Amino acid sequence: MAYTAPPSPAGPVGSQYCVCKVELSICGQNLLDRDVTSKSDPFCVLFMEVNGKWVELDRTETAVNNLNPAFAKKFIIDYHFEEVQKLKFALFDQDKSSTQLYEHDFLGEFSCTLGTIVSSKKITRTLLLGNGKPAGKGMITIAAQELSDNRVITLSMAGRKLDKKDLFGKSDPFLEFHKPGDDGKWMLVHRTEVIKYTLDPVWKPFTVPLVSLCDGEMEKMIKVVVCYDYDSDGGHDFIGEFQTSVARLCEAQDASPLELECINPKKQKKKKNYKNSGIIIVKSCKITRDFSFLDYILGGCQLMFTVGIDFTASNGNPQEPSSLHYINPLGTNEYLSAIWAVGQIIQDYDSDKMFPALGFGAQLPPDWKVSHEFAINFNPRNPFCSGVEGIVQAYSACLPHIRFYGPTNFSPIINHVARFAAQATQQETASQYFILLIITDGVISDMDETRHAVVQASKLPMSIIIVGVGNADFAAMEFLDGDSRVLRSHTGEEAVRDIVQFVPFRNFRNVPKETLAKAVLAELPQQVVQYFKHQNLPPINSEPA
Repeated sequence: MAYTAPPSPAGPVGSQYCVCKVELSICGQNLLDRDVTSKSDPFCVLFMEVNGKWVELDRTETAVNNLNPAFAKKFIIDYHFEEVQKLKFALFDQDKSSTQLYEHDFLGEFSCTLGTIVSSKKITRTLLLGNGKPAGKGMITIAAQELSDNRVITLSMAGRKLDKKDLFGKSDPFLEFHKPGDDGKWMLVHRTEVIKYTLDPVWKPFTVPLVSLCDGEMEKMIKVVVCYDYDSDGGHDFIGEFQTSVARLCEAQDASPLELECINPKKQKKKKNYKNSGIIIVKSCKITRDFSFLDYILGGCQLMFTVGIDFTASNGNPQEPSSLHYINPLGTNEYLSAIWAVGQIIQDYDSDKMFPALGFGAQLPPDWKVSHEFAINFNPRNPFCSGVEGIVQAYSACLPHIRFYGPTNFSPIINHVARFAAQATQQETASQYFILLIITDGVISDMDETRHAVVQASKLPMSIIIVGVGNADFAAMEFLDGDSRVLRSHTGEEAVRDIVQFVPFRNFRNVPKETLAKAVLAELPQQVVQYFKHQNLPPINSEPA
């Protein structure tokens, strides 16, 4: 099976898209037993079909020694009403610590559209092998829930004097959180990590969507199963449990923790003087909002759009039809197509629609000195163009008045936009985010300076979109796009976050123009949210949780 590596979560932007988040809960039944001495250790991988290829989106945890797993990790997907979103759920038996799927035994898969799951709310289907035959009696159950409530709950918890379970050592405790399902049965929502060899565990703080934990209902009873003793053979021993509500958990404050008794009903019946099986301490409970890209846009965040255009000699004479800057009888070329594709979406998010348009790599009149940062309207004090149409007009008008030259230096234009982005940080509000679209035909000449400029810009409210036109080797652009590895400057400093998205225009020549816009802008919403969250900046007009 050919699978590609996971990209950053993607989703097109724009007011024309109606998007909500859907949470998928996965259970398996009667899975194939691939292990000789024990049962399978299954995990589930979610793929989505993108341009005819299955692309990995996410994975669950591994359920040790379990042929009927209920996975605690949920899949969260953007649901687009206007798209057919094909999904594949593939189960594997974990054999090694490798992340490569071919290292693990295949247990079966099931494919369908997200619409199928959402319209049914819950489906149970047969798992199939690669040859299309059933994977034994293996079944998969997928339940969907819309995540329209953006509140999240962060809990910090500990235990004290938990019952000892292991014969020769202390317990290996963890917590499981359950909520009532529609069928009246308890449904697993979250599982903490295991704390080894202790009766007084302190778990790492964890965050879950409030709608996952209690359907957003603060008074709804939830059950905390404390704390199966985690054995590597997959057999977990029950220590105790208690029921509570989020409203009750919220009574916990940093200064005054909440203490809850962990009760084992069987021991309670047997022993007259039974008190409890330990205490669970809620050290803190905080409810906040997990803001989305749309929350920031609705809160008044402006997307500040700048275009950087490559006028180096490798583009060819703009008067010749072979040139990448040649404007054909239809009034377009690949540079203009890229400007339109990105600009027409982003301009909806800038109130004054005045965009700086800069050029690089050309000799300018009257002294014909090379410039790597010039206003294509030849007005350095006011390089702004009115709307995308203004950029297109300025671009067409400047072509006869400049000489294409070189080299291909990116860093001056990146640093130009970064200066404005740095000024915006002084406001300390989520009010502006800068997007630089660079359109180029070839290899970067100042790679060390560009890497350094990108690493510095990663600390600012800024993203860089690079569209490669023509048929050159764009390996260096892929290097800047940190999807597969963290970008480092020549000094070794790492980028704080991935802010570069590169796409080669040649992949989009024979497809609808919206396809290029979706690909180019795929990572932008996540980059905007990631920056403002990292700075602890909520949307300007946000409501408290």
